[in-house]
Amino acid sequence: MRRRDRERRDAAVRGDRQRARLPLRKSLFGRLLTVSALVAACSVAATAWIAVQTTSGAIKQEQGQNLAADARIYNTLLGYAASHPTWEGVEDTVHDLARQSGRRIALTTERRRSLADSADPAGRPSPPALPHRASAVVDPLSVDTALSRTVDRSGAAADRVDPRAVGPFLLPAAERTALRRAADRGVACLNEVGVAADVVRSPSGRPSIQIVGNGPDRMQDARCASEDLNGPTATERKALDALNRLANACLKRQGRTGIQLNLDLSWGGGPAPAATAVPSPAPSVRTGEDDRATASCVSTARREQLSSYVASPALLFIGDEGDATVPGFDLSPANTAKIAGAAALVLALTVGATVLAGSRLVRPLHALTGAAQRMRDGEDSVPVLVTDDNEIGRLAAAFNDMADHRTRLEAQRKDMVSDVAHELRTPLSNIRGWLEAAQDGLAEPDPAFISSLHTEAVQLQHIIDDLQDLAAADAGALRLHPEPVRVEDVLAQVVAAHQARAETAGVALSAPSAADGPAPVLWADPVRLRQAIGNLVSNAVRHTPAGGRVTVRAYGSEASPDGTSTGGKGLGGEVVVVEVADTGSGISAENLPHVFDRFWRAEKSRSRRTGGSGLGLAIVRKLVEAHGGSVGAVSVEGEGSVFTLRLPTGPTEPMDRTSDTASDRRPEGTGRG
Repeated sequence: MRRRDRERRDAAVRGDRQRARLPLRKSLFGRLLTVSALVAACSVAATAWIAVQTTSGAIKQEQGQNLAADARIYNTLLGYAASHPTWEGVEDTVHDLARQSGRRIALTTERRRSLADSADPAGRPSPPALPHRASAVVDPLSVDTALSRTVDRSGAAADRVDPRAVGPFLLPAAERTALRRAADRGVACLNEVGVAADVVRSPSGRPSIQIVGNGPDRMQDARCASEDLNGPTATERKALDALNRLANACLKRQGRTGIQLNLDLSWGGGPAPAATAVPSPAPSVRTGEDDRATASCVSTARREQLSSYVASPALLFIGDEGDATVPGFDLSPANTAKIAGAAALVLALTVGATVLAGSRLVRPLHALTGAAQRMRDGEDSVPVLVTDDNEIGRLAAAFNDMADHRTRLEAQRKDMVSDVAHELRTPLSNIRGWLEAAQDGLAEPDPAFISSLHTEAVQLQHIIDDLQDLAAADAGALRLHPEPVRVEDVLAQVVAAHQARAETAGVALSAPSAADGPAPVLWADPVRLRQAIGNLVSNAVRHTPAGGRVTVRAYGSEASPDGTSTGGKGLGGEVVVVEVADTGSGISAENLPHVFDRFWRAEKSRSRRTGGSGLGLAIVRKLVEAHGGSVGAVSVEGEGSVFTLRLPTGPTEPMDRTSDTASDRRPEGTGRG
C-alpha cells in the first residue's frame, strides 16, 4: 500500500512538472526568439528600403547626367552629318567626344557596318560587341526631337529637318561678305535712330539684323531699309528655283496647282517677305486640304534636295567604357532571388544566434525551476551548477545559498522538535511514574512525594517559559519596561538568588565591587536584566566543579565605532560591561561558536538535571539584543570561561517592544541556563 501511494505521489509530481512547462509563445525563450526575428526582419526591411531609395536616387541622377551627355553627343554628330555629305573623317570627332564624356561611342551604318568606334583604337584586336538596340539614329533629315536641341519642339517643325542642313543654300564667301556689309549698315542706321540691334548669322552664312531687347522696330524706316539684305542672292535664287520645281512636280502628280516658294519657304503670289537667316525648319501650315498637301510636298522636296548634301543615316551606340550598354538597376527574377536569399540568410543567422543565446540563457533558469520544484516537493535539492559570473550565475549562487540555509534551518527545526520532545519527556515520565506508583499503592502521597511532583512540574513550566520567551523574541514581540537601573544592585540580587545552589555545589559565588567605583546607571528592564545575568550565573555554577569559583562584576567602558567596548575601565562610559567568569571545565574552540544556539549542549548525553535544556544562553542573547547590546564568550578548555554582556547606558531602539507575552513579568530567578 505504501509503495502504491508513493508511486501515485511521484506520478503526480511528474505531472505537475510537465504542466509547469510554459508553452513556447509564453516562455522567455520564445519571446526572445520572436523579438530577435522581428528586429532582424525590420532591420532587413529598413536596410533594403534605404538601399533602394539611395540607389534609385543615384540612378536617377546618373541617368540625368547621362541623358545630358547623350544629347550633347547626339547634337554634335548630328551637326557633323548636316554639314558633311559622308561620314569620312568622323573618327576624330567620335574619339574627342568619348574622351570628354568617358563613354564608349560607336557609329555604324543601318546595316551595322562600323563607321567609327571609340573602343577600337589602333592596335586593339577587336572591340566589344555592340548591343542589339541603338541609342539613337543620326539623320539630319529626321531629327530625334527628344535629344536634339536645334529643332523647335513647339510643333511648328513638322519636317524634322536639322536647320544646319542647308545644302545648296550655303552662300559663297563673296555673297556672305556683301550681305554682311549691308547688315552692318542697317545696324548702324538703327543705332542712329535709337534702336539697339546686332548682326546674327544663320547656318547658310546669311547675316540678318536682330533687334536687341524690346525696342521699336524701325526696319521699315526708309533710311534703314536695304534691298540687298532683304532679297535673295544668286545662289539662293538658284537653290530656291530647284526646290520650287521639285515641290511643283510633287503637286502636279497629285493633280494640284503649282506654287511659288519664297526664301522663307512660304508659298503663294505676291512679293516675297524679308529674308530670314535660314530656311525655316518647316513650311507654313495653312488651313485647307490644299495647304496640307502643299506642306507635305515642300517637306519631301527639301529632303530630296538635301539628300546629296548630308551624310546618310547612321546608328549611334553610347555605353560605358569597355561595355556596349549601360547596366541599369532592375528587379529581375534573378536580382529578386538574390535579394530574397540575402534576407533569408540574415534572418537565418539571426534566428540561429538567438536560439544559441536563448538556450544558454534559459538552461540555468530551467535548472533553477527544477531545483525549486524539488525543494517544494520536499526532495533534496542538488545545488545548481554556476558556470558564469553574470546576473543568472549570481541568481543561481544566491539560490544555492538559500537552499543551504533552508537545509540548515530544517535540520535545526528537526533537532529543536526532537530536543523539546526529549526535554518534556523526562519530567512527564517522572510525574507519570510517581502517579502510577501511587495509584498502584507502591508510594504514599506524603509531603516528599508531593514535593517531587512539584519539582518536576516546575521544570516543565521552566521549559515552556523558555520556549515562549524565544518565540516572542523571534517575532519581535518581547515586551520590555526600561527604567534607570543600578547594575550593582542587579548583580547583588542575582548572587543572592543563586548563593544557596552554589554553596550546595561547593562553588564560591561572589560579586566584588569595582575598584574604580560604581558602574554607570543603565536604562534597562530590571526583570529581564536579572533573567539574563541569572541564566549566565546558573550556567556557570552548573559547569564549575566543587572548589571552583564564579565571579560576577560590572564596569563602564567607552564604546568603539563598531559597537564593541574598548576595554578601558572607567566611569562615565557609554557602555556597561557585565562579566560572569568561572573556573569550570571550559568549552572547546570548535564548540565555542555554538554556545548561544538553541538546545545546544557541549555533552549531548547530559540530562536536563545535569546539563540544562540548552535554551538558557539563547535566551540571554535575545534579551541582550532586545536592550541594544551584544553578548560574547571566551573560554579555555580545562581552565574556565568568561561570558560578557555589553549594554548601552542610554535608551535604544530595540527596546521599543510593545506586545505582551504570558511571561512578560516572570518572577525573578525563574530563568534557566
